Amino acid sequence: MPRLKVQSTTMAKADYYEMLGVARDADEATLKKAFRKLAMQYHPDRNPGDAEAEKRFKEINEAYEVLKDPKKRQAYDQFGHAAFEAGMGGGRGGPRGFDFGSSFADVFEDIFGEFMGGGRGGGRSGGGARGADMRFDLEITLEDAFNGKQTEITVPASVTCEVCDGSGAAEGTQPVTCPTCNGHGKVRATQGFFTIERTCPACHGVGRVIKEPCRNCGGAGRVRRDKTLAVNIPAGVEDGMRIRLSGEGEVGVRGGPPGDLYIFLAVAPHPVFQRDGVDVSCRVPIPMTRAALGGTVEVPTLEGARVRLNIPAGTQSGHQFRLRSKGMPSVQGRGGRGDMYVIINVETPVNLSARQRELLEEFEREGSEGGTSSSPQSEGFFAKVKELWSDLTD
Repeated sequence: MPRLKVQSTTMAKADYYEMLGVARDADEATLKKAFRKLAMQYHPDRNPGDAEAEKRFKEINEAYEVLKDPKKRQAYDQFGHAAFEAGMGGGRGGPRGFDFGSSFADVFEDIFGEFMGGGRGGGRSGGGARGADMRFDLEITLEDAFNGKQTEITVPASVTCEVCDGSGAAEGTQPVTCPTCNGHGKVRATQGFFTIERTCPACHGVGRVIKEPCRNCGGAGRVRRDKTLAVNIPAGVEDGMRIRLSGEGEVGVRGGPPGDLYIFLAVAPHPVFQRDGVDVSCRVPIPMTRAALGGTVEVPTLEGARVRLNIPAGTQSGHQFRLRSKGMPSVQGRGGRGDMYVIINVETPVNLSARQRELLEEFEREGSEGGTSSSPQSEGFFAKVKELWSDLTD
């Protein structure tokens, strides 16, 4: 709509849009962002003793006070500054009745809200305060983590009082509007340039007070009681992961929304398998003779089955065999499984009989006299040692 030119004998005032540095079609978010930036720049606390900065600060507050209100903005777009002069019906809403506290309060909570204990979103939420989140530690086996598990847990928690249905008021009565904050849950106090909003000390942000508390819960609207919950543990979970049960935490005070329950999982150590992400490994001891001659060995898997593994002749201790897709499933749901690694541990015989000792001694003599080494790794190692220390003698 074209702006009506109005003659005035007073000094022409700067355009409100130009003061804030925004276009005439700027939306509410753009206006607020521009005002916030300029308000912080020219605030008197940041410019002590600067009269020009103080003047500029008041001007941008005046501009924002008008443009943030749709009705005032429409009048300003049509009639300009004259819309708020005497005779145009502007009244208190324009520069003469400008309320600085209300305009700066719009961005004060955005800037300092968290520091002061919450902004506009931190007040009442349909009644009492939100209940606290809870933690429950649950230990499971590696097999549980592999297969997944349905289980039940018993949690000591607060539940809604059945007598007052969570209101906190005695039977036949209801909470009443808090006279201190008129039901808003917050009170405001103006200190110089600042308007500070705090939680109401009378109702603690609830907005209502109870004159006759419920005898069963003492006015809290909740009582302590154990509750049993079903928990679904997905396959593939790892140690330290947590499961969130929304709304299963502490019940809020006086009908407030409940918190959440977080179940922290701890996977107990396994006597056979060690886990590394989606892969698992196990150490399998085999007799020295089987490692030397070759053979087969049966190894367990997480499914509870057994796999027959072929051991080639001459297998050394520490050699790994890879069994594809025999590891853990992926908890992210990408499908597939990790691998299983079998680590061979060649066992040295102990408690030899006389005949066994005799045979081993004969075996050693045959190896040293036959010209062909049966222990190439050990002989190669000591050959390198001799090269490094030429003065080493037998």
